[in-house]
Amino acid sequence: MISIAIVEDEEMYAKQLQQFLHQYEEENKEMFDITVYSDGDQIVNKYKSQYDIILMDVEMKFMDGMSAAEEIRKIDTEVVIIFITNMAQYAIRGYAVDALDYVLKPVSYFAFSQRLNRAISRMKKRETKIIMVNMKGGMVRINVANIYYIESQGHTLILHTILGNYETTGKMKEMEEKLAEMNFCRGNKGYLINLQHVERIQDGCALVKGENLTLSRARRKVFMEALTRYWGEVIK
Repeated sequence: MISIAIVEDEEMYAKQLQQFLHQYEEENKEMFDITVYSDGDQIVNKYKSQYDIILMDVEMKFMDGMSAAEEIRKIDTEVVIIFITNMAQYAIRGYAVDALDYVLKPVSYFAFSQRLNRAISRMKKRETKIIMVNMKGGMVRINVANIYYIESQGHTLILHTILGNYETTGKMKEMEEKLAEMNFCRGNKGYLINLQHVERIQDGCALVKGENLTLSRARRKVFMEALTRYWGEVIK
């Protein structure tokens, strides 16, 4: 069952998208759980990382689709967002919130089904390694592959990710155990590094997305062995 939200303030288009989804279900033997919202603020206020795909209108009365997507991305890096819009220029802005695609109004079934194919394909092919992280006011769903590294500052853990930083309380040891077997390795007492994002080792530091993370003398050997194994597996 794929959970899909439609966020559309024009009733005609909301009904049309529902009809297209039902047609797609019949043609492709999929099952959808569909929820409809009439404005961006409605989905944001009730959002708890419960959807797989969001079909988001851009222009709405109270909260436009871009603003709603920005709020959703703060707590969910994984949901697939497709914008429904009258103007193609919104597609460029969509990259800022990692939107998969956009569909121009008036919407044709062919164009819609092609975008939906891509959305479902992304869902099924993406890494299924998801962690839930407690934050102030709720939880965040984060794909492990999107984490660059985790930094420990006292009792605060800072997750540096593709879509920004997330803070949570906890112990680095517990996070290390949670991410065991997921290609993370401690560079020093304060950093747990995703080997996937290490660009090079230089001057006793691991370069991760432009940042030099110091490797402590005590952990350097183990880190280099783990990194060598990981690079060897990637090259195979």
